[in-house]
Amino acid sequence: MTDQLLDERPVTDELPVVIVDDADQVKDATDVTPLVPKIPRANRFSFSDLVFEATTDIGARPARLLMTLLGTVLGIGALVATLAFSQTAARQISALFAANQQTAVSIVPNTTQAGWGQTVASTRLPWDSVERVSRLAGVESAMLISRVNIGSETITTLPINDPSLAAVASPALFGATPNLVEVTGSTLVTGRVFDSGHEARADRVAVLGSRAAERLNINRVDTQPSIFIGELPYAVIGIFDDAERRPDLMDAVVIPLETARVDFGVTTPEELLITIVRGAGPQVGEQAPIALDPNEPGGFRVAAPAGRSQLAGNVGADVNAVLLILGGVVLLAGGVGITNVTMLSVMERTPEIGLRRAVGATSKQIAGQFMIEAVVIGLLGGLIGASLGIIAVIAVSAFRGWAPVADPRLALGGAVLGALIGLVAGAIPARRAANIEPVAALRAS
Repeated sequence: MTDQLLDERPVTDELPVVIVDDADQVKDATDVTPLVPKIPRANRFSFSDLVFEATTDIGARPARLLMTLLGTVLGIGALVATLAFSQTAARQISALFAANQQTAVSIVPNTTQAGWGQTVASTRLPWDSVERVSRLAGVESAMLISRVNIGSETITTLPINDPSLAAVASPALFGATPNLVEVTGSTLVTGRVFDSGHEARADRVAVLGSRAAERLNINRVDTQPSIFIGELPYAVIGIFDDAERRPDLMDAVVIPLETARVDFGVTTPEELLITIVRGAGPQVGEQAPIALDPNEPGGFRVAAPAGRSQLAGNVGADVNAVLLILGGVVLLAGGVGITNVTMLSVMERTPEIGLRRAVGATSKQIAGQFMIEAVVIGLLGGLIGASLGIIAVIAVSAFRGWAPVADPRLALGGAVLGALIGLVAGAIPARRAANIEPVAALRAS
């Protein structure tokens, strides 16, 4: 009976057993809950895991990767090439303008009306003008020159005027001081030019411009040819060509100025020509008249080149602006391409995203994975584009015979810019991927 009563006792709920290390931690059995360890979700995937997954997915679709890189490569390549081309072009433009910039100063006396339509010089150039201006800073060389009036006389290679021969116009005759080649920028074809010794002795020597020599049928001086100015013989000692600063002398005969004064009565030089260093035009143009006549510097008319022209800088700036705009447009297209492809990747990998969220990946980790993927694509595009841009500049410069100019920081800057473009372009797709809920993603699969 007792055993039967014992078996029929109401069974009460058993209390859970809790094992603790310290007896003081024991509480009321009704308040004790099972101790379940919590696993931090953020520790399921490390940064290296995200990088590995992002790069693995990039390599899994090589065709898409190439199409995605194309926009960034073109954009970064165009931008880097633009900057390098602008530097190279600016240097070439500056060199071109510097080469063509005038380096000659011309000084002539002012003239006044003397009646009957005639003009006379209000002042005169001193005979020692060359010595006076040679001491000025910026002056490289100088010479006096004057046109010689020979009236009805002619310049021929024969002392006898043969009426049976066809009439040929005589070349112009000029008298000049030494430094003819240096001041006019000409080159000697043959022979030499007269020097200070010829000038001091008033020797009857002459040099011919190339076209004047052709007209007189003189092409060499080793046979000691002579020309006749009227009845006076002059030994031809040289022929010059390419007188850039005085092209009219190519059709002229030039004799020493002192000889012109003795033989033809030249009373005063007509013009002082000065060659200067680039950029010294305003200074020499202001100081030369004072050196020639301190009492009346305003009696001379000076034609001097202006200072350094801003045209080259303006042209270079315009070229840079146009090329940078084109590069920016292409770069924008590359960023849009990265955004579209990354967005497409998010849509295709929605089940994968849901599975990762289900096993513990946080929304930040999902966003980080796609951000890393976009940055890597942009970085690759930047590296390839910058390399192609530099190669293009070198190739074009070599073909054109230019000296390529490119800042080494352009290549590094192109790569960094590509990564930034990828970072910006991947922001929207990464945010969309982070907002995908695990249940919705798994249902969509």
